[in-house]
Amino acid sequence: MILIVDDDLAVRTSLRLLLKQAGYSARTAAGPAEALAAVQEAAPRLILLDMNFSATTTGADGLALLAQLKALVPAVPVVLLTGWGSIALAVAGMKAGAAEFVTKPWQNDALLQTIGTLLQLHAPAEVVPTGRRALDKQFALGNIVGEDPRLLAVLRQVGQVAATDASVLIEGESGTGKELIAEALHENSHRRGQPFVKVNLGGISASLFESEMFGHRRGAFTDARADRVGRFELANGGTIFLDEIGELELASQVKLLRVLQDRTYEVLGDSRPRRLDLRVVAATNKNLAEMVAQGRFREDLFYRLNLITLRLPALRERAADVPLLARHFVAQLQATYRRPGLRLGTAAAHWLQAQPLPGNIRELKNLVERAVLTTPHDELTPPDFQPQEKNSPPHHLTTSPLPPLTLEALEEQMIRQSVAHFQGNLSQVARALGLSRGALYRRLDKFGIPYSD
Repeated sequence: MILIVDDDLAVRTSLRLLLKQAGYSARTAAGPAEALAAVQEAAPRLILLDMNFSATTTGADGLALLAQLKALVPAVPVVLLTGWGSIALAVAGMKAGAAEFVTKPWQNDALLQTIGTLLQLHAPAEVVPTGRRALDKQFALGNIVGEDPRLLAVLRQVGQVAATDASVLIEGESGTGKELIAEALHENSHRRGQPFVKVNLGGISASLFESEMFGHRRGAFTDARADRVGRFELANGGTIFLDEIGELELASQVKLLRVLQDRTYEVLGDSRPRRLDLRVVAATNKNLAEMVAQGRFREDLFYRLNLITLRLPALRERAADVPLLARHFVAQLQATYRRPGLRLGTAAAHWLQAQPLPGNIRELKNLVERAVLTTPHDELTPPDFQPQEKNSPPHHLTTSPLPPLTLEALEEQMIRQSVAHFQGNLSQVARALGLSRGALYRRLDKFGIPYSD
């Protein structure tokens, strides 16, 4: 049973009819006293709670009732109903324990999706396997390598929430594999046959945000010479992965919040609203809570995104997985470079495991590929991973750590070595590095690497 608490008879009637048509039983209450009596009589599965029950519209009475309801039935999810102009009030309610907020007038499909998601999340949890082999049998996690307990805890969370439409925020340092976790959420959901669209928000300026995300019609602005399909439309029915959400400018955050709230958007140059049915997964290497406190990230958007938060451990926190990952990369490179005899020596595995690897998995992958590109023999040893001085012997053993290299410097080094290895054949270079030709050209220009095509 779902409890509807609102002092407006029309709202109560409308919501009750909507829920009945969706197969839910519902009960209504016109104010705090009726709501508390209903909850004490029988705990509902979910509560839809209006925030105002007086002429003052401050929301104080709604917040007070929320506190009383959470005291009586703390495990029951509460969805707040509020006007768009009272988003700050909804955020206060989220801090006080509400699970979600929906603005009036609501979109029926979006509201039902929110209700369904929360009911799934608060249903008795199925037993999720604990070991890596058992997890692999139940879920599609093939692209994620590792057996560390911290990683397995994240993978169990993926298995628990993937089947829902809950928005997920993935936190973790750069290079920890956030995109792989987002893909796993999609591949283990009911949307797996639909598009998975990745968007790097760090590369989209505020002036281009609407065009990139919503699309535009020809002639919508000066340079709009043809229609453009936006990322949201491409992802409709599937999952959209908003990477580097912490880089999004404040002006764009407002526009994103409206889309996530209403599940509607408008193409530039076309005023007809379009509806969205998708799952939102966001990722960041920043501390969004700190950014909220500093006024650099909208608090309402933060609460909209982090219904579920997954925190990926840094590679140094699961160092035992380093040899597994390194051998995984070597196996991939055997096929890429047609060197079936390639293998990672035991000493090299131990050496890599002892490194700080601030760039995490991405840095480890670059180290392995750099070693493969510059090493003539098949068994990789510690010296193969250490830069050599010009006049030093080719394989002088040293245990000194790598000099500090930025990810950008590592990327440039990898590209230069690949161009040299393939003697300037850019098709082979792009294929080996997993880049499109266009992406490779941009990097060649960026680093000033000469090429001919």
